[in-house]
Amino acid sequence: MKINPPGKFSNTFLLISAFIIVSLILWNTNSFFRKFKEEERHKMEIWATAQSELLRSSENQELGTLHLKVLQRNTTTPMILVNADGSVKINNMPKVSPEDSTRIQDKIRDFQAENKPIQIDYQNEHLATLYYGNSEVLNKLKYYPIALLLIILLFGAVIFFFFKTNKVSEQNKLWAGMAKETAHQIGTPLTSLLGWNELLKSEAVNPRITSEIEKDIGRLQTITERFSQIGSMPKLESRDIVAETKNAFEYLQTRSSRLVTFTFHTKVESAKVSLNESLYHWTIENLVKNGIDAMKGKGEVSIEILQGNQCVNILVCDTGHGIPRKQFQEIFNPGFTTKKRGWGLGLSLVKRIVEEYHQGKIKVLSSGKEGTVMQLSFKTLS
Repeated sequence: MKINPPGKFSNTFLLISAFIIVSLILWNTNSFFRKFKEEERHKMEIWATAQSELLRSSENQELGTLHLKVLQRNTTTPMILVNADGSVKINNMPKVSPEDSTRIQDKIRDFQAENKPIQIDYQNEHLATLYYGNSEVLNKLKYYPIALLLIILLFGAVIFFFFKTNKVSEQNKLWAGMAKETAHQIGTPLTSLLGWNELLKSEAVNPRITSEIEKDIGRLQTITERFSQIGSMPKLESRDIVAETKNAFEYLQTRSSRLVTFTFHTKVESAKVSLNESLYHWTIENLVKNGIDAMKGKGEVSIEILQGNQCVNILVCDTGHGIPRKQFQEIFNPGFTTKKRGWGLGLSLVKRIVEEYHQGKIKVLSSGKEGTVMQLSFKTLS
């Protein structure tokens, strides 16, 4: 089944069009560079002809004004004239001294690499050799394609990140819409369950049964509340994060397999932070359940709370198989999962809850064969 073929076609068309435009610009620039270089070659040949007339003329012979103008007007092209007797004359090279023979030879080699020397001869007699380099304008034009490519790459990067951000924004809206719709769909049967449970109480049913039903209904209400808050800014209250972490952790401990060992340790008695209790419990549950899945239902899960610099750090540790270092950031992307069955939403929601709603931080502190340590950081209230 084809999904969004028009969008795929338009992206391919834009990519091909951009490639063709860049190729045409580079080709045109290269063509202009070659043409400009040929024009400069013609100019230097005219200068060499005028110089030939000067070398052939006697001291008393007057040289025409045209030749003098040709020799005087060339003020941009660096050149070195080596006469047949070995004497050297330089022009348009203010930083090079005629007495510095080593520098002169280096420049001659550079000029030979840039342009073919012009031999000045007259009636089979060699008068001089003209070595010349590229003018300042030509040198700038030579680097123009590189600057153009950098600009195009920068522009392309801006467009890429724009579309990527836009795509992530659309995904976030989709997940938020799905979450709210889920909360709405759960709400209807949940209200019915409350009514049925009250009816069971009036029928003198074993109180233990109705009590357990009430717990499950309360759990469903919590889940509904969590999903309803996704996509909108939740209400934050001053809470003791140590007590809230312990409550969420112990709730999971009572409902998990006995093959999993739970350990809770804190070096902080209490720490007040701006917190949404429901969403924070969801965060802890997601991290612990991910750890249990990584251990394949057998191992040790622990939480350690440490005091940081104007913040409190919660370390969620497991003894699972670990996460490859290259996936430390990727695991928080929506849709990314290493499980055969999974939507890849758990850690992306955790990141959103921690960083966007609570202005905290989450990261993989360490991971290896011994297990994984996830760190949550929240600013404490003064």
